[in-house]
Amino acid sequence: MANTPSGKRALITILDGWGIGEKGKGDAIYNTTTPYYDNLLKNYPNSYLVASGEKVGLPAGQMGNSEVGHTNIGAGRVVYQDLVKINIACREGTIKDNKAFAECLDYAKNSGKKLHFMGLVSDGGIHSHQDHLFKMLQVCNEKGLEKVIVHAFTDGRDCDPKSGKGFIKTLVDVCNENNAKVASVVGRYYAMDRDNRWERVGQAYNLIVKGEGKQVTDLVEAVQQSYDEDVTDEFIKPIHNANVEGNLEEGDAVIFFNFRNDRAKELTICFTQRDIPEQNLKVIPNLHYCTMTPYDPTFKGLHILYDKENVDNTMGEYVSKLGYKQLRIAETEKFPHVTFFYSGGRTEPFPNEDRILIPSPKVATYDLKPEMSIYEITEKLEEAIKKEEYALIVLNYANGDMVGHTGVYDAIEKAVKYVDDCLSKMIETAKEHDYEVIIIADHGNCDNAINPDDTPNTQHSTNVVPFFYITDRKDVKIQPGQLSDVAPTVCKILGLDVPKEMTGKQLIDF
Repeated sequence: MANTPSGKRALITILDGWGIGEKGKGDAIYNTTTPYYDNLLKNYPNSYLVASGEKVGLPAGQMGNSEVGHTNIGAGRVVYQDLVKINIACREGTIKDNKAFAECLDYAKNSGKKLHFMGLVSDGGIHSHQDHLFKMLQVCNEKGLEKVIVHAFTDGRDCDPKSGKGFIKTLVDVCNENNAKVASVVGRYYAMDRDNRWERVGQAYNLIVKGEGKQVTDLVEAVQQSYDEDVTDEFIKPIHNANVEGNLEEGDAVIFFNFRNDRAKELTICFTQRDIPEQNLKVIPNLHYCTMTPYDPTFKGLHILYDKENVDNTMGEYVSKLGYKQLRIAETEKFPHVTFFYSGGRTEPFPNEDRILIPSPKVATYDLKPEMSIYEITEKLEEAIKKEEYALIVLNYANGDMVGHTGVYDAIEKAVKYVDDCLSKMIETAKEHDYEVIIIADHGNCDNAINPDDTPNTQHSTNVVPFFYITDRKDVKIQPGQLSDVAPTVCKILGLDVPKEMTGKQLIDF
C-alpha cells in the first residue's frame, strides 16, 4: 500500500449504542468496571459528539439510530431526512426558491388554472406535516395566486383518532388568511391506501374530481358529525364543501405534499399514470403535477420538489479513489451499517475495499450471550492490523446496542466489560502498527438502561457520544462536534485534503 501523506493509518472504532450517560443507576458504562476505557479517558485527547436530532439530520430531539449514525459518520456531512430538510426550508423561507415549487406557482398563475394542494393534514410528521402546507399557502398568497384549493386527508393513525377536527379548523383559518379554500375532506383510509384497494381510492378520486360526497357548508362541523357517528379521522367518509368550486380538472396544477411515498402512490397513479378501469378512474389530462419527494422511479411526467440526494464522495469512496486499501469489519447485526450505510447507501464494495463479516451468535436474545462475537471480531481485526496494508479500517462493536435492547441490566454490564477487554487488546496492537485510533459511537443505549421508575429502558438515548483520539502525538487540541465531523477529522489524521462534498469540520489540531 502506498503510504498516506501523513504516514499514518486510521482505525475508526464505532462502539454501537455507547453514549456518555449521567452516571446514574442506568448508566452501565459508568457502573461497570472498565479499567482500559478509564485509562483512555485519563491519558488521551477526548471530547464528545452529538448523535441525535437535527445535527444528524433527524427532527429536533429525536434519538439517533445506527443507520443514520453510520451514514453521517461516513458522509462527512449531515444527511438530512426528508422531513427535516423540508422543515428547515419552511422555517428559513427557502422553500419559495425551490425550482419545482416556483415553476408550479408560475404555471398556475400564468395559465389561470386552479392550484390544488392535497395530502395528510396533521402534525404527525410520518407522511407529511401540516406546517409545510401552511408555509406553501402563505407563499401562494404572497405571489398573488387566486385559485388555490386544498383537499385534506385526515389522519388518526400517526395522531390521536379525534385530533382531525382541530387540524381542519386550523387549516380553514390558515386558508382564510391566505386566500385559499378547502374543497374536501376524507380519511386516509380512502385517500392513502397502499394495497391496491382501488374501490377505496376511487372514493377519494371521485370526491376530488367530481365532488362526490356528503355536501356540507361547515367542514369542522361535518368532522364532528362523523365522530358522533363513531367514525374517527382515519375512516372519515368523503366530505365536499358545497361553497367551493374546487374539482380537479384537465390542465390544473397539483402539489401532493406528503413526503413519504408509499401511501401517496395510488392516487398519483390514477390521476397521472394509468386508468383503473374496474373503478372507472381515468387519468386527468395535462396536469402540472408535483410531488414533495420521488414517489416511484417508474412514474412519468411528474415534478419533484425535493429529489433524492446522492451521497457522493463518502470517506470510503474518497479513500478508494486515492488508491488506498480499506477494510470494513463487523458481526452480522451491524455489518450493513459499516458497509451499506457507511458508504452512503451503496451495496457494492469500492475498489480496494475488503470486508470481513463475522456471524452473530445464534441465540434467542443477546442477554444470553452478551459477548456476542466480539472476540472473533477482535482476533480477525488484529490479524488485519498486523498486515499494515489498510489505510483505513472501519470497525463496529455491536454489544452496547444489541445487548442494551434486551433491557437485561446484568447482561448489559457484562457486554460493557467485554468491549473494554477487547479495546485493550486491539488498540495496543493498532499502536504497534502505526494506526491512530478514533473511538466514537453512533448513538447511545447502554448508557441509559434503566428508567427513573426502575423499569428497563430498551430504547436508544439522546446522550452525546464519546470521541477519543488515540495517538502518540503531543499537544493535540480536540474539540466537541457531531457525527458528520468524523470523516473530515480522519482526513486530517491521514494527511488528506477534505473533499468539497464534506461539510463537517476537523475536530483535532496538532
